[in-house]
Amino acid sequence: MSATEINSILDHSKELDRLRKEQEDILSEINKLHKKLQTSPEVVEKPGDNSLSRLKGLYIQAKDLAETEVRVSNILLTQLDALLPPGPPGQQRRRLASEGNEQKKKQKKNDSEPSRVSPSTRNQLDNPASLKGEQVAARVTTEQSEKDEYIVVKVINFDRETKEFEVLDEEPGDDEEGSGQRKFKLPASHIIPFPKPNDPSTALDCQNGKAVLAVYPGTTALYKATVVNPSRKRKTDDYLLEFDDDESEDGSMPKRTVPFHNVVALPEGHRQ
Repeated sequence: MSATEINSILDHSKELDRLRKEQEDILSEINKLHKKLQTSPEVVEKPGDNSLSRLKGLYIQAKDLAETEVRVSNILLTQLDALLPPGPPGQQRRRLASEGNEQKKKQKKNDSEPSRVSPSTRNQLDNPASLKGEQVAARVTTEQSEKDEYIVVKVINFDRETKEFEVLDEEPGDDEEGSGQRKFKLPASHIIPFPKPNDPSTALDCQNGKAVLAVYPGTTALYKATVVNPSRKRKTDDYLLEFDDDESEDGSMPKRTVPFHNVVALPEGHRQ
């Protein structure tokens, strides 16, 4: 964080303080006029009285100050969002925890078979060429950790001979070495197509309490989550989810909104 960025944030904070003090002064004047009109409403009928026009002017000033406060607040939020990493504090991407040694033993066997997926996803994997240029969820292993993580990648190509997808991680996290775009070659078992945003029929059918894999808001990584919105009626509705290991400082579990096309079935190897 540069000194210029800090100074800009402080300047906008001072501007907010000034605006709020001006609003307090205006509100005080408005309250005085309200009291006057309540105790002597007949005063407005006297020739030369300007109580109503003054009140209107004060309301206009209050409105302008409130709108300016919103504008400055939005600028501050944008500045802070640009400086703070998305997701839980201190991590650009949270990784899924290992499911234990038993899962590692099964991994080689699972690599030759697609994960348990929805029918629409199965159809897309049956025609891998159709995924070229599409964003998908991919299971990768980074150099920084021996644990697998699911991230959003773009399919570049499918090699029919090796049966592998070539994918591109377009937005690696700040915690990744080099922070440049990365390419992976992955088997079909490591690829999960997303539901199509313009085709609700491809959405995952989720009931309350169902475990899923979803893109954490503000990141390009997917984590295990639980559906907590039983009132969801349409496939085009967003999901309300509770992500694992996402406790707030007070110990509560935040409920986060995720678009339906960023939610996929939890792979069999990560089921509880």
